[in-house]
Amino acid sequence: MKVSRVSVLALSLIAAPVMAADMDLSLTNDSVKGQVNFFGNNNDLQLGAGYTYHEGSRHIANVDFHAQGRTALGNLPTTAGIGMRGIFWDQNRADGGAVGLGGFATVNIPRAPGLSFTGGLYYAPSILSFGDSDDMTSFELRANYRVIRNAELFVGYRYLNTELDYPSEPDVNLDEGVLAGMKIFF
Repeated sequence: MKVSRVSVLALSLIAAPVMAADMDLSLTNDSVKGQVNFFGNNNDLQLGAGYTYHEGSRHIANVDFHAQGRTALGNLPTTAGIGMRGIFWDQNRADGGAVGLGGFATVNIPRAPGLSFTGGLYYAPSILSFGDSDDMTSFELRANYRVIRNAELFVGYRYLNTELDYPSEPDVNLDEGVLAGMKIFF
């Protein structure tokens, strides 16, 4: 079963450039995540999909849908999106998911060309959760540096937590930690 999931992930990452605007790969001490976004920053909508493998045979998939646009935060050029992220997770003893509402913003720093900061926050109450999840919170903060025109490196922090329906285990951090990665633009 492990081989087939790894093969599917590898094939999706190879095929992603054919129909994607960008692709990023990030690592924490315990996980690896691949994310593909299908439309560029100039589009009014954004659709994305991702997969995370967490040590201990935990698999996490996400599907994103946002309305997005360019704006300014103070005098800083910003790309912002408001929408939803569907998160689905599976591990040996439990599985579940949720549809979180929230959004993201990427703030560019004009005085430091190539430097930007990205943050995203999504929350799903119990009414939008299913399986063994009772609610879910997803938070990510990154500092990005555009090394060349079509690639950037980033560092940051990721937190994905769900409360469980089980009283003996009230909540679990599905993925948490300091991350590093790269993003390629097509």
